[in-house]
Amino acid sequence: MSGLIGKKIGMTSIFDENGKNIPCTVIQAGPCVVTQVRTKEVDGYEALQLGFDDKKTVSKAAEGHAKKAGTVAKRKVVEFQGYNEDYKLGDSVTVEHFKEGEFVDIAGTSKGKGFQGVVKRHGFGGVGQATHGQHNRLRAPGSIGAASYPARVFKGMKMAGRMGGERVKVENLRVLKVVADKNLLVVKGCVPGSKNSYVIISK
Repeated sequence: MSGLIGKKIGMTSIFDENGKNIPCTVIQAGPCVVTQVRTKEVDGYEALQLGFDDKKTVSKAAEGHAKKAGTVAKRKVVEFQGYNEDYKLGDSVTVEHFKEGEFVDIAGTSKGKGFQGVVKRHGFGGVGQATHGQHNRLRAPGSIGAASYPARVFKGMKMAGRMGGERVKVENLRVLKVVADKNLLVVKGCVPGSKNSYVIISK
């Protein structure tokens, strides 16, 4: 799927034509530079490698790779497929690639929440609730099911552990606004990641 690399700016809300308040996320989408063009003859598939956000400290290899495209090394580099336009090395892909009203998929890395218990991580009920409740321990996981048989804990058991910090993809987010002069994309709803984190927008 074709798309762009962006940076999450934050959340806000706007009013639609009916006066309804809609929560939305503002993303700085591009401009991205074409740093490499993949072809079937050389690479076995067709794709565009896009770079976003200039990098200050670079290696010689990254510097040389970017120099071929007439640009500087980028912090985030991603490959996309399925462009209808014929882009060449060094071309710029802007937020105007998207149109208002269409739907996009956005992938990013969710916020890392550290080591969490079962109530926060898996939604266990605790005392007074129906799911895995304990009569005298507020947030304990309870029985994990092992006895003399099978004498082990099954893989995938819902237990305490690290939460967040994973790749998450949210599909079918509607584009509410495209602000071309500021490279901003406003989409309905929330997207994964913290402020200033990179996201991959595809359609």
